[in-house]
Amino acid sequence: MAAMTIVVANQKGGVGKTTTAINLAAALAQKKLKTLLIDLDPQGNATISFVTVDGSEKTVYDLLVDPNVTAEHVIRTTSNENLDILGSRISLAKAEVKLVGEFDSHFRLKDKLEPIRDLYDYVVIDTPPTLGILTVNALVAATHLLVPIQSSYFALEGTDDLLETYEKIRARPNPSLEFLGVVVTLHDKRTILARDIHQQIRNVFGEKVFRTTISKSVRLEESPAYKQSIFTFAPMSSGATEYYSLSEEVIARV
Repeated sequence: MAAMTIVVANQKGGVGKTTTAINLAAALAQKKLKTLLIDLDPQGNATISFVTVDGSEKTVYDLLVDPNVTAEHVIRTTSNENLDILGSRISLAKAEVKLVGEFDSHFRLKDKLEPIRDLYDYVVIDTPPTLGILTVNALVAATHLLVPIQSSYFALEGTDDLLETYEKIRARPNPSLEFLGVVVTLHDKRTILARDIHQQIRNVFGEKVFRTTISKSVRLEESPAYKQSIFTFAPMSSGATEYYSLSEEVIARV
């Protein structure tokens, strides 16, 4: 059975997108589900959270622009059992320019993943905070879209554009793409504003909002610096509990 492929996307930056991709992938791996994390963000934060990338190694950039590079050339194991990664670095930013005008530009990632889909139970894709070619590649390759939304005053800003792009992808290149749901992140339940924003998000998205909310957490911010997910860095923390709970909801929904 081909892997469930979840793209974590929101063109608004600073919403906990990479943190969600990292720790959702790690939570799925903890459940003994073979998981591949794909870093499609040129900042490479998901990559450096698990592995060190030097200039000689193939990355997602090579996978997208070089027809001779296969996924097997780029996939690396991590210290987390059952978790592999397709890493990136800043050179991925050049992929947008390289792919513009190519007839198959939106299908590159999907085509390169086809030979390895049966090797994994889940694929989780982190995306840049834009709606460019890289994010479109992720949406075309995915089976499900997960949207992290920060519990802040401008929470819903830009989500209309993302959902419009989602509908366009469903209309033509990937009609089987499903909207998995919205996870509220960076939530400070102590404040009235955060609770009001959370309710506002629920009013807009209804049952698509996950029951699990991800709280603001120093531990979640610190763990990537030590090349660890929250589950090895602070396994007893609220962040670990919440992302494990989120993974259970994700499994139930897909």
